Amino acid sequence: MHSRCRTALGRLETRLIGCTLWKSYKATEPQGDRRYTGRHWWGDTSGEVVEPLIGQQAEKTAQRLGLRPFGPDETGTAVVVIDPNLDDLAPNEAAAYLAETITWHLWPKMISVGNKPPAMRFSVACDGLEHPVPDPRETRPLNMFVSAYEAMTGSAGIDLECRRPRRHLGRLGLVKRIMPPLEPTRASRMLDIENLVHHVCLMRPAELVVTYRPGPKPPSENQGYAGVFRADVSMDDIYAKAEPPTHDAWNPQSLERPESTYVQTTFSRINEALDSLLSLGGVARPGASNVALGAASSMFSGLVGGAWGIGGATAYTKPGSTFRRASRSEELEEDTVPSALAPPVPKAALGKEQPSAGDAVDSGDFDTDRQSSDGLPKHSETDMPRRRPRVQYVGDPYYDDHDDASVLVQEFRLPVPGPQRVRIDLAVTLPGSSGRETDPPIGASMPVLLGWQDGDGLVHSSEACVVEGGEAVWRALVRPAPDTMTEIGIKVEAVRAS
Repeated sequence: MHSRCRTALGRLETRLIGCTLWKSYKATEPQGDRRYTGRHWWGDTSGEVVEPLIGQQAEKTAQRLGLRPFGPDETGTAVVVIDPNLDDLAPNEAAAYLAETITWHLWPKMISVGNKPPAMRFSVACDGLEHPVPDPRETRPLNMFVSAYEAMTGSAGIDLECRRPRRHLGRLGLVKRIMPPLEPTRASRMLDIENLVHHVCLMRPAELVVTYRPGPKPPSENQGYAGVFRADVSMDDIYAKAEPPTHDAWNPQSLERPESTYVQTTFSRINEALDSLLSLGGVARPGASNVALGAASSMFSGLVGGAWGIGGATAYTKPGSTFRRASRSEELEEDTVPSALAPPVPKAALGKEQPSAGDAVDSGDFDTDRQSSDGLPKHSETDMPRRRPRVQYVGDPYYDDHDDASVLVQEFRLPVPGPQRVRIDLAVTLPGSSGRETDPPIGASMPVLLGWQDGDGLVHSSEACVVEGGEAVWRALVRPAPDTMTEIGIKVEAVRAS
């Protein structure tokens, strides 16, 4: 490790130390067998502890080792690993892994806070080829930890206190989101983060990641949370003593009282905040009543195993069917097709088994419900058949990322040509019942339409959007309500050309 830093006196100082972190072993010595930790150090051995070489001695040794010297006013650290064990990774794969690992462990140093630029810059190269270091604000799920950090430093932060002995421990920030499952990577697996994030990032005032401490799993596989705890400056020495040589944990059992109490209480306070975040361990207040269905769904949906989700899209009408106008003055006709878990029963007026959204269009399907007085179909030369607008869902609803948020997406097309106006019909449902709410529940949020996305990726944020029918696939982007099942219906109207 080759480093250049500025001392407390303002002078630049170069440092160099070598180390090996390997497995412990037992060596036979004249006085008997002796166990070694497997950690070896190279540097200044003049004292009882191996210290870094400093100044000109460090610069000369670094030059002999072939390390690039620092510029006159340059600071930083270079870490050189000699003959590494890459676990069968190719060098370029190892470089990509290092770039991602840097972000997982050092993201607090990579983000700008207020008007301040990032504290550090990082780069990874292999054989002259740069490997980009991921941006934590644009990388899932690290973007959640960034949001939790901003909550921690802002008004939403929670002060954690130890009551006996009384001591301010630090601040905690938490965020909870609906999110699609994660794709685990080699770097995230090393931190025991797989397809769900339910962790609190622990750090000391220096804002280097110590570890990601797992908390209770949320009741839904499509929900996650992230937290950031930063120790108070006055507590830094205590948390530092709780760390092992690898600096990747806080072990209260390695401390004496009351220091061990502070660290253990930190974990207890974090757990209490997580219980509140997930609505665990709550009790009903005496006399509570008049709770709306959506609020009850929010509280109890986690008790229904496997019920979270948005299910499959179902179309109850045949796309592309036709009908006769009842009047020339009629400007538009409306069709509503729901898509969600626990969908409503098809309209009885349809009177027949309905095909799925993917069924072929029957261009010869005409509406002949209009009858003459003798019971025979009534036709008029001026009554020209026109295809009725229909919604055709494309696949099941799914979760996706949009503008640093997870959204529920329903793809659809309007197979009938011509301009048509689409609107959204959103509701929440209770798992295992036909209960449906379209009014905001007490104490719970409702799903919200974020916009209509066309095939070019442009999002139209208006509540109603005029779409030209055809084979183009559109996407309805919905922010779902947490802890509920979201029901999506898309309404379509034919727009008369002016």
